[in-house]
Amino acid sequence: MTNIFPGLPLIESPIFAALKADWGLNAEEERIATSLYEKGYAVFDFPDIGLEDRIARIQHHLGPRYGVDFSDPGADKTCGERRIQDAWTFDEDVRAIAANQVVIDLLGKLYGRTAFPFQTLNFPVGTQQEAHSDSVHFSSLPERFMCGVWLAMEDIGPDAGPLFYYPGSHHWPIMTNALIGRQGYGSALESAQDPYGPSWRALCDAHGALPETFLARKGQALIWCANLLHGGSRQNNPMLTRWSQVTHYYFNDCIYYTPAFSDEAIGKLAMRDLVAISDGQPRPNQYLGQVVKNPASPEDKNMSWHRRLKACAKKHF
Repeated sequence: MTNIFPGLPLIESPIFAALKADWGLNAEEERIATSLYEKGYAVFDFPDIGLEDRIARIQHHLGPRYGVDFSDPGADKTCGERRIQDAWTFDEDVRAIAANQVVIDLLGKLYGRTAFPFQTLNFPVGTQQEAHSDSVHFSSLPERFMCGVWLAMEDIGPDAGPLFYYPGSHHWPIMTNALIGRQGYGSALESAQDPYGPSWRALCDAHGALPETFLARKGQALIWCANLLHGGSRQNNPMLTRWSQVTHYYFNDCIYYTPAFSDEAIGKLAMRDLVAISDGQPRPNQYLGQVVKNPASPEDKNMSWHRRLKACAKKHF
């Protein structure tokens, strides 16, 4: 069947059922695709036969950077740095997880466009972050061509601040500045997602939505759609760790930008200049195959809000 909606990921298409029949998916791919379409997330076993050793090396290499004594079982593991952004730039194992070709190929098949990883975040503990959608941080034109893949690097119990999410919330409206009545371009924010919190909570209340918690086994991974509401549960035991890695992926032939600092209706986009982790090559902003230049002037890029955008990205998750 011809895909008459190429501006939507296949797993978010309104004709998903019809497309799936001619998609050529194997049983596992169909399970993942259906879960993403219906729930906005899917769990799978990360495809890396060397993962056990890779995780051990990451913990050994990154551990000292967090400022916590992980060898002391009685130490408060939450008192140091909670995340390292883009460790792929200096840690080959982090890069290998992000650039796993089986995962990249799977995402490309599910979304209908070639996927590429562009950001990593590594955590020794839970984020304890309120429910939010990635779409205010990382979005695309056309919309929804972004996803996250979260990997558990140890077994995670209920007291370690496990990941939670609201199944089906990816179907809800994508939060934009126009939707909540604020101007984003040039705004000064300490947190890119704070302005949208009341709106997300209102949607949860209106839908009677309840969160589900992911008590992951080591080596399990979870794909989430761009607009899925998710966050980090309260860490009840600060002596526990919650080692994990998130990799964010975009897809080719899109415009990549940050909605929190954009006003789409008047053409003001905080566009992103990206490099693919998988091959180290730039990925140009494109629309229907045509390269779109970043309109931000050198003066714009030196503005405090532009620097704050980068800082907010580092705080995310």
